[in-house]
Amino acid sequence: MRYARVSVGGRAVWGRVGERDIELLSHSPIETTGERGGRGPDVIGTLPRATAVWLPPVVPPVFYAVGMNYARHIAHAEAATPDRPEVGYRANNALTGHGAAIVKPAEVEGRFEAEPELVAVIGRTVRYATREEAHRSVFGWTIGNDVSARTWQHQDRTLWRSKNSDTFKPMGPWIETDVDALAQTTTLRVNGEVRAEFPTGDMVFDPFDHIVEISRHLTLHPGDVLWMGAESACRIEPGDTVDIEISGIGVLSNPVVPEGNRA
Repeated sequence: MRYARVSVGGRAVWGRVGERDIELLSHSPIETTGERGGRGPDVIGTLPRATAVWLPPVVPPVFYAVGMNYARHIAHAEAATPDRPEVGYRANNALTGHGAAIVKPAEVEGRFEAEPELVAVIGRTVRYATREEAHRSVFGWTIGNDVSARTWQHQDRTLWRSKNSDTFKPMGPWIETDVDALAQTTTLRVNGEVRAEFPTGDMVFDPFDHIVEISRHLTLHPGDVLWMGAESACRIEPGDTVDIEISGIGVLSNPVVPEGNRA
């Protein structure tokens, strides 16, 4: 099943995505999974898929992000291979949906890059999870584009603007609940040209390793997201269109534009 959030009359509405239409739902399907139980959402209307304005498929209570989780990326960065799962955090203001523009700030100089990432969406409250419980805690999977301003990344003590500026985290187009995400292939295209391709599951630590480790210290909640890192990155510039495909899930596509005049 594929679930999305779309804009209807300026309001965010959940939907169940079909081949041609989107069934609009009364509320989030995530809220009725796991130990919460309860009645599933009702269908309250339909929307032609071709006319949809896509929003990030979930606005997470907590936005977790994994770094240095693929051997090639670690080697390129000349970094040490992690010996245990660890996560950082990202800001919700950076989220934008499928089809929306990635805005390159006027102040950004040097490398401005995209990284294709698998995203796990948590579907139930979990603490002290076993690996089996970690598997059950995932509601579904979506796609993320980890946009980074590398000069800012090296200038600042934290990643506050290099990773978290507005529009730097496209996510979508939907959440796929019926896929073996780790058995898929991730492909990054810029203007239709393949710039990176790798086995999605070829990670140092997989999502379930991270959920087990996180839940030893923090409670995970429905709607939390966990971005799983990328094998490689590529440079992007205004005028480009960035497509990230994970087989079995879909394609996340976003144009890159320059920052306009400030008010």
